[in-house]
Amino acid sequence: MSIKIKDLSFSYGTRRCAGAGRGQVPYDVLRHIDLDLPDGCLVNVLGPNGAGKSTLFRCMLCLEDGYTGSIAIDGRDLRQMSVRERARTIAYIPQTHESVYDYSVLDVVLMSAASQTGAFGVPRADQVKRAWEALERVGIARLAHRPATRISGGEQQLVLIARALAQNARTIIMDEPTSALDYGNTMRVLGCVRQLAREGLSIIQSTHQPDQAFLFADKVLAINKGRVRAFGDPRDVITEELVAELYGVDVSICSLFGDRMRVCVPSQEIDVTGQDARSRVK
Repeated sequence: MSIKIKDLSFSYGTRRCAGAGRGQVPYDVLRHIDLDLPDGCLVNVLGPNGAGKSTLFRCMLCLEDGYTGSIAIDGRDLRQMSVRERARTIAYIPQTHESVYDYSVLDVVLMSAASQTGAFGVPRADQVKRAWEALERVGIARLAHRPATRISGGEQQLVLIARALAQNARTIIMDEPTSALDYGNTMRVLGCVRQLAREGLSIIQSTHQPDQAFLFADKVLAINKGRVRAFGDPRDVITEELVAELYGVDVSICSLFGDRMRVCVPSQEIDVTGQDARSRVK
C-alpha cells in the first residue's frame, strides 16, 4: 500500500517563549511533513530523541487527531476510515509490550481479531487459521501454547509481528522493535521484517542505529526538530554530516566487502556533551 503524507503538522498546545517578546507560542512537534512512501518497502526512520518520530507514528495511526495536512493510504484519507477499516489497513507494534497475564502465544496473536469480533467476542475459525499461519510465517509456531511471558525477548517481538500479520493489514508501523534485544535476536527480528517487506508488506520502523538501515532498509527517513531532513536510499541519505546533525557524534562511514556493506564508526573520542559535532553542522 502506498502512503502519501502532505503538509503534515502537529502541535502539543503551547509553550512559554523566552525573551523580550515573551508569550505563549505553539509547541510544534511536526512541521510541514511531505512524504510519498512506495508500496512493499522497508523504511527506517532515524532521528534523535524528541525529533518527532513517535508523534509521526501516532498521527499515522490516528491516535492524534489534531494534526493539519493529510495522510492517505492508496489514495484514501485515514480520517475518513472507520476504526475497523484502519485496523485492516495498518498495524502497530509498540516498542515494549509487557503483560501481567500468562496468555499463550497463540492467544496474544488472536488478539488481532478484537477489532472485528469485539473485546469479548470469540475468534472465528478463519481468524484462528490466520493466527496459525502468521506464527508459521515468522517461524515460531512451535511456541503457540507457551506462555508469552516465558519466552525470550526476540521471540516476544516475533509474537507481536505475528499478531500484526494476523490482523491482515498491509502496512505495519514498528517503534524501535529491537531496542531491548541482544545482537542475535536483533538480527533475527530484522531479517524477518526484511523478508516480510520482500513479500509485499509496507513496513515503517524507527531506529537509532544507522548501521541497521544500511543492512536492511530500502529507504531511510531522517527527522530532526519535527522536519524531514532527508529521504531516500540509505547510501544516499546516511552521510557523516547527517549523523553529526542528528546525534552530535563525528563518524566515518566505512565500506566493507568491496562496498557491499557500510558501517558507521566513531571517528574520535566521543564528546559527552554532544555539542561539538552538531555545532559544526550548518
